[in-house]
Amino acid sequence: MSSAEQETDGATGAPLATKSKVLETGASMVQNFAPVKSICAHLNAFHVYADEPHRCVEANHYCTHLNEDVRQCLIYDTPLPNARLIGVEYMISATLYKTLDATERKLWHSHVFEVKSGMLIMPGPNGLPTDIWETAETTEMEDVVGLYGKTYHFWQVDRGDKLPLGEPVLMGSFTDAEQLEGTAVEMLKDRDERYGVSTEQKKRKRGYIAEPEVHEDADQCWKK
Repeated sequence: MSSAEQETDGATGAPLATKSKVLETGASMVQNFAPVKSICAHLNAFHVYADEPHRCVEANHYCTHLNEDVRQCLIYDTPLPNARLIGVEYMISATLYKTLDATERKLWHSHVFEVKSGMLIMPGPNGLPTDIWETAETTEMEDVVGLYGKTYHFWQVDRGDKLPLGEPVLMGSFTDAEQLEGTAVEMLKDRDERYGVSTEQKKRKRGYIAEPEVHEDADQCWKK
């Protein structure tokens, strides 16, 4: 059977050969993966397709802070070792967002609803008491709520693609509870069960977080 006829970890291709495993192990012991080691946060939420906003996909963000105004995140379909890299997201402060021209601003989405609704979570480590972790998570949300994100997905795993096909696709975020329907509701429920969290409980805990005004040029996928 050829590689094109096989599937491994959700992708077309043959399983890793012994030689590849040995080289992979050796490289991991001697090489310096500094950019990846700078990742300091794992965030989980859902992205919507900008040209099909009622179609969404779960997104695990692994983020690095370049500075106080810029973050960059690798987006994976799951938090597991065999996760597929499906996209990237850049997050910037409102201060930087306002310096962009109107055309550029329309490519970015807000995080206000994701934070305030409890949809955006920072999965906690096993063994740490929930109350302690949620305090840290809520503090992180105080910063994220005012950020704008620009996201492109390369791999449309939700439609069953076994390779990253076609052009990169601009993504957005949910901005209102009325946008959640059908599949999205079930996906959110399933996510909460897997991580042992409650979106509603997080919504209540974040009630005190100030809700910044969202720029009129953001979240264009819901304004078409």
